Amino acid sequence: MSEKITFTPISYTGWDSLSHLIEEVNRFNVKKILVITDPFLKDIGLTNKVVEPLETAGYSTEVYTDVVPEPPLAIGEKLVAYTRDNEFDMVIGIGGGSALDLTKLAGVLASHEGNVADYLNLTGTKQITKKGLPTILIPTTSGTGSEVTNISVLSLETTKDVVTHDYLLADVAIVDPALTISLPPKVTAATGVDALTHAVEAYISENASPISDALALQAVRLISNAIRTAVSNGEDKQARTDMSYGSYLAGLAFFNAGVAGVHALAYPIGGQFHIAHGDSNAVLLPYVMGYIRQSCEKRMKDIYDAMGFSSANISQEEASYKCVAELKRLVEDVNIPSTLKGFNVTEEALESLTNDAIEQKRILARSPMPLGKDDIYTIYKAAFDGIIVEKK
Repeated sequence: MSEKITFTPISYTGWDSLSHLIEEVNRFNVKKILVITDPFLKDIGLTNKVVEPLETAGYSTEVYTDVVPEPPLAIGEKLVAYTRDNEFDMVIGIGGGSALDLTKLAGVLASHEGNVADYLNLTGTKQITKKGLPTILIPTTSGTGSEVTNISVLSLETTKDVVTHDYLLADVAIVDPALTISLPPKVTAATGVDALTHAVEAYISENASPISDALALQAVRLISNAIRTAVSNGEDKQARTDMSYGSYLAGLAFFNAGVAGVHALAYPIGGQFHIAHGDSNAVLLPYVMGYIRQSCEKRMKDIYDAMGFSSANISQEEASYKCVAELKRLVEDVNIPSTLKGFNVTEEALESLTNDAIEQKRILARSPMPLGKDDIYTIYKAAFDGIIVEKK
């Protein structure tokens, strides 16, 4: 049986890989470039590392900063309309997952008719038919993997939805760990555990393959070894490099194998409580994995080993239990609240969270254990109480 493995056409990775920007832009015969970023990166001057070389090379640039974390649909609609109206030849995104997701959206839908809402996965009626503008993505966090995926995530009133198509893949991804040095500890932690979740869920996914397995396990090794240092000492070059590589590999892994229960349950938390996606994943990770442990014991043993422990003298079952415990410990070690209470999620909200999560059928289908409404509510309640439970 053959398998489709998809990668971004060109990627540059490693320290100072941003130096390849101009040679890549030159390939596309463009003149007017929209640089999409968030206000903070512009304020601290990080965006200048992209804009100044472009302008020196003779390109016309405009910087767009109407970007917020967990961007709502209205932000996407506004950006796509702006890109259409101003007839840009290329879009470049620099920032975290929100900036990169919006850049992909603008690049493709600027060449299409209708609203962004018309192309949403759950409710849209229109199909993407054209590649759109050349797109270059430059992450400044080590977490989302957005630079190598074909998905743009948008927040709705109480949950999230996506626009997804292979045309959303960037033409070029530049993953330069030097750009992550200024990332604050809290964001380093949240995005880092987000990347770890991508790797873990890709490895246990029903769509996993030998290719995605190799990517996922190496991402687990790199991230679990480096994240504590990256959070406590953000200027550690090796830790930042390992986190960048780990995030990139995890992005490739989950793009090809998909994510599952953690993400399905995280989307409503972000939608209803406006909690950052990385934090939502982090707080749920041990509780989802604990609940489904029986369905993927062998794979959780492998994850435990990849985190730097040894299962040589213990049973597969014991190793899987230890894996859940270590995932919980890692989240706590990087100072992310370990319960939903810690994020001011109320117990009364668990039912509405469950109702929204069960609608994430595309994601839930990849879980090695089928999760119904009762299962989802039980996981939310476990995460609220801080007690790991498993399927009876």
